Amino acid sequence: MMKKKGGPELNQASNRILAGTSIEGEIHSKGDFRVDGKIKGKIEITGKLVIGENGHVEGEIICAHANIAGSFKGRLEVSELLSLKEQAKVHGDVITNKLSIEPGAEFTGSCNMGAVVREMANDDGSKETRREKEQARA
Repeated sequence: MMKKKGGPELNQASNRILAGTSIEGEIHSKGDFRVDGKIKGKIEITGKLVIGENGHVEGEIICAHANIAGSFKGRLEVSELLSLKEQAKVHGDVITNKLSIEPGAEFTGSCNMGAVVREMANDDGSKETRREKEQARA
């Protein structure tokens, strides 16, 4: 890992799973990640996840940004922007702050937008997250 003045460059780490590679298990990274192969399991990263046109992921993903052109099946939690490209095939539950879907992309499942960390003011002036509000109603 390279260091700059002031400490390690953790967010500049970049990882890649190439076509022809299959992985089963958990992946944790503090950088960006690109998948052109196949992964079955959990991916938890602090950076951007890219699933290329030939990439296939099945399982759970937690990341800051995601750009999907391949296929995904499972649970996807993106704290910032999720972009589904024209070739994307996404089947599962999505939680994201912002969503961009190009014409031609397939999306089947549920989507909750902006509900992860955003606080909402109650009628009495107190604040709680939308998730807490939904749980209180149930």
